Amino acid sequence: MSELTLKVLEGKYAVAKLAPDDPFPQWAAASGDFTSITRTAEELSVVCPESRLPEKLDAELDWRIIKIEGILDFSLVGILAALASVLAGAGISIFAVSTYNTDYILVRETALEKAVLVLKEAGYRLQT
Repeated sequence: MSELTLKVLEGKYAVAKLAPDDPFPQWAAASGDFTSITRTAEELSVVCPESRLPEKLDAELDWRIIKIEGILDFSLVGILAALASVLAGAGISIFAVSTYNTDYILVRETALEKAVLVLKEAGYRLQT
């Protein structure tokens, strides 16, 4: 797995939780930046740049994103688990988001430097 290239995305991100029946958050949907919106029976979860977050919305702030570069085939096994294991071994909590093409790992801004270091030590290539 260490042949994968990882990229640290620019900017700080927020993770917000809305009610499951809330309308689609247009404030989060502007193009260009990373945004993830997931609805379940229990919640509407939004990950977006902090700059798009409405005032007074309850959210977790100061997240940074590490992206797995390239398109991952669905037959690949254990990519996210391997990265999560390296970070867990260093005591770094993650919030993971997967898309059709690839995976994204969010870490707190305060843990980013350590995360980059331990991933490099594990043999991953990182673009910062």
